[in-house]
Amino acid sequence: MVDKLTARQAIEALRNGVPNRAAVKTLGCEQPAVEERFDAMLSEVENGGGNTRNKGMLVSGDFGTGKSHLLAYLEQIALSRGFVCSRIAVSKETPLYDLGKVFSSAMENGQIPNRKGRFIEELALRVSSDAGVLQDFSSWSERHAAQGLSNLIFPATLRIYQEALDFALSADITSFWAGEKIHVAKVRKGLRQMGETQTYRFRAPRVSELPPQRLRFAVELIKAAGFRGWVVLLDEIELIGSYSVLQRGRSYAEITRWMGGIPHENYPGIITVGAVTEDFATAIISPDGPKKDRDYARPRLEQSPRHAHLAEHAEEGMQLLERQCLPLARPDDADVNATIEILRTVYSRAYDWEAPRIESTGGAGFRNRMRYKVRSAINEWDLRRLNPSYKPNIAVERYDPSYDEDTYFEKPSSDDTE
Repeated sequence: MVDKLTARQAIEALRNGVPNRAAVKTLGCEQPAVEERFDAMLSEVENGGGNTRNKGMLVSGDFGTGKSHLLAYLEQIALSRGFVCSRIAVSKETPLYDLGKVFSSAMENGQIPNRKGRFIEELALRVSSDAGVLQDFSSWSERHAAQGLSNLIFPATLRIYQEALDFALSADITSFWAGEKIHVAKVRKGLRQMGETQTYRFRAPRVSELPPQRLRFAVELIKAAGFRGWVVLLDEIELIGSYSVLQRGRSYAEITRWMGGIPHENYPGIITVGAVTEDFATAIISPDGPKKDRDYARPRLEQSPRHAHLAEHAEEGMQLLERQCLPLARPDDADVNATIEILRTVYSRAYDWEAPRIESTGGAGFRNRMRYKVRSAINEWDLRRLNPSYKPNIAVERYDPSYDEDTYFEKPSSDDTE
C-alpha cells in the first residue's frame, strides 16, 4: 500500500495527464512486447554489445493510449539497472531537427539513479573524484581529438577542470559540456595559467559542429562516471508534422541518428526510444496523405546546399517511421477495469475516502482510450467526494493531434537559410 503523499502525487499527475514516477509505479505498464525489446537493448549494452553504435526503437499508438506513460515506465526500468535517463518532449522550444536544442534538453532533464543534483555537475564530480578514471577519460578525449573526431577544446576544458582552481571557470566548462556557450578567451586564459597554451592550440569551434561532438563526449562522460549507458526517451515525435517540409526532412535525418543508422556517427552506450502517433506515417509521409513527404522531403533537402548531405538519412528516417514502429497493445475491458480498480484504491488512500467502484465498459472509438477512462474516473470521484448525492454525467470530447504547419515553424530560422 502506498503512503498518502505518494497516492496524492499519483492522482494529481494522472488528473493533469502527466504521468510522474508515483503514477507509473502505482499503475505499472502492460506493454510486454515493448518491454521485452527494451530489456534486450539494455542487456546488450550491459554485456558490452553496445560498444560500437547507439541503438533505438520507435513505438506508435493513438492519442491517449499511454505513450508518455510507457516512456516514464521505461525510464524507471533503466534507472533501476544503472543507466542514466533523459526524457524529452519534442516542442517548439525543442525542435527535433535541431540536435543542439535536443541535446541541451537531454542534459537539462537528465536523471541519475538515486541522485538529485544537476545532471552535468553530478557526472563531472563522479569522474573527477577518481584520479584513475579521470586519467582514462582524459586519454580518450585526447585520442578522439587527435583523430579529428572532436575539437581540441574538449580535452582542453577537461584539463582545466581537472587541474585549475578557478571555480567560476569550472562552472562555465561544465555548462559548455551541457550545451551552453563559452568564451574561448576564458579557456585560453585558463590554459595560460597552467602553462599549457602550446599543448592545446585550437580554433574556436563552429556552432554547427558542436552538437554531435558534445553528444559523444557526454555519453563517454556518463560511462566514465560508472553508469551503464544513457537512455534517451523522445516523446511526441508527431509534432514534426507541424514543421516546414525542410524542417521535417531534417527531423527524419535526426531520427536516423538517434536510432543508430548513420555509419560515421556512432554514440556507443546511447539507447533511444521514440514515441509517435500511429497515423503519422499515413498522414505525413505517405504519397497518399496530404503532405506527401515521401515525394517532397528528400528533394527539398537535395535543393539545399547546407542540408543536401542529410537527404539519404532523411529517407532512412521516413522508412523507420513507416515500417519499424512497434505498435502499442490496446487494452481490453479487463485491462481497463483492473487499472481503474487499482486507481480506486490509490484515490481512497489519497483522500481518506472510500471511492465507489466504477465498472468500465468498452466505448466506441476514442472513448475507450485509457487516458479518457482514467481521467473520467478521477473526475467522477472528485465530484462524488465533494457532493455524495450528486450523480455526475461525464462528457468526453475527442482530441486528435493536428498536423497543420505552425506559423512558428514556417518562419525561416538561421539553420534554414541557404
